[in-house]
Amino acid sequence: MNLTFNIQKETVLADLTTPVLLYLKLRDIYPNALLLESSDYHSKTDANSFVCLNPIATFKVSKGIVTETYDNGEVKEYPLNGQDLTEKFKLFSSQFHIKDAEDLPVNGLFGYIAWDAIPYFETVKFTAKGNEATLPEFCYSFYQNIVVFNHFHNEIQFIEFQNDEITSKFSEIKSVVHNKSLVEYPFNVESEIESNLTDDEFKEIISKCKQSCFRGDVFQIVPSRQFKQKFSGDEFNVYRILRSVNPSPYLFYFDYGNYKIFGSSPEAQIIINNNHAEIHPIAGTVRRTGSPSLDKELTEKLIADPKENEEHVMLVDLARNDLSRNSTDVKVSQYKEIQYFSHVIHMVSKVTATLESNTNTMKVFADSFPAGTLSGAPKFKAMQLLDTYENQNRGVYGGGIGYIGFNGDINMAIAIRTFVSKQNTLFFQAGAGVVSKSVEENELQEVNHKLGALRRSIEIAQNL
Repeated sequence: MNLTFNIQKETVLADLTTPVLLYLKLRDIYPNALLLESSDYHSKTDANSFVCLNPIATFKVSKGIVTETYDNGEVKEYPLNGQDLTEKFKLFSSQFHIKDAEDLPVNGLFGYIAWDAIPYFETVKFTAKGNEATLPEFCYSFYQNIVVFNHFHNEIQFIEFQNDEITSKFSEIKSVVHNKSLVEYPFNVESEIESNLTDDEFKEIISKCKQSCFRGDVFQIVPSRQFKQKFSGDEFNVYRILRSVNPSPYLFYFDYGNYKIFGSSPEAQIIINNNHAEIHPIAGTVRRTGSPSLDKELTEKLIADPKENEEHVMLVDLARNDLSRNSTDVKVSQYKEIQYFSHVIHMVSKVTATLESNTNTMKVFADSFPAGTLSGAPKFKAMQLLDTYENQNRGVYGGGIGYIGFNGDINMAIAIRTFVSKQNTLFFQAGAGVVSKSVEENELQEVNHKLGALRRSIEIAQNL
């Protein structure tokens, strides 16, 4: 297939629409559409939201088998050998040649990397325990059409990648966007929420994790717990509520047909832009109460809490170590900043580094994956213990979701505060950072607080 493309683009005023409205107009006509939004657009830096349409080529990994599919019907299938995913994906990406792409807001591939993909990057082995929410471990696509919503300028930019083998949809998409008609569907829950663990079973796992810390196997470890609930109708209504009740730096709704991934993640897995890399460790959490004075009091306790500070310092150090494997000038540019979300208060730092100009940024990603805030420290041992203690594989939870540019730029959120929709069931998961001083009941409640916005979104979505 010819993977050299010209670009057609056009910018129009967008003061009467929103990214959600754009997506609702386009999704039924163009299946497998993706929506990526940012709720942090006070400057030009993060001012864009994206709707991606019409995948031309896809690189997918499922149970160790790579499947490359192309728009002309060509399919390549082959097994991965050891930790060669980074190299195979680089070869796939290198096929694409985009002419005059310098001024584009994005130019690359969109998709996700599940937690279950870790053995393709690291020598760690995971036991095959299953999980109803299991998805292909890795899936990234190149999209023919991208509709860019610029919040800073209230503009829409239509972008299409074109060549002689592809039928243009440029005018058709513009027409759909300008059409005022809109179809909406209801959402209803069909069961009570269930979990893969009882409260007592999860507290028992926390106790085992504490013992691992006491023994010195790890300094910190992050066990997790999954919940699920059956539904009927349109789960996009849940996303609409979630983005409203829990606005976060990363908002996304990725539709893959027989499954969907959507959420409002507060944390970047990694950001790489012009050879500048950033990791934003979040460690240290308390609940929001709805009372400003009580929230202030809880924040002060969080800042002074020895356990939360010990956990935070460990994960900042881990981020520094991860970045130092491929870069220079590693530093902590922001330390223990308090950030407020709908149901929780987080303590957040920023670790930055400078990369050499010829660095393979996918290797930088691989060497920092997964985030220490989802695994623990030392990371390798923590992952081995989690595989022993947890009763199922994690699926996409704790993985990365976002954008990988052909120029090496990466902007990836951690798949937390995230739903997987599969077979009319919503799956959602959260973890708690455990150290030797942890209290089982407190860690149990931390998971509940982290999932508060997701539970509330399911409840409210039934009334849309």
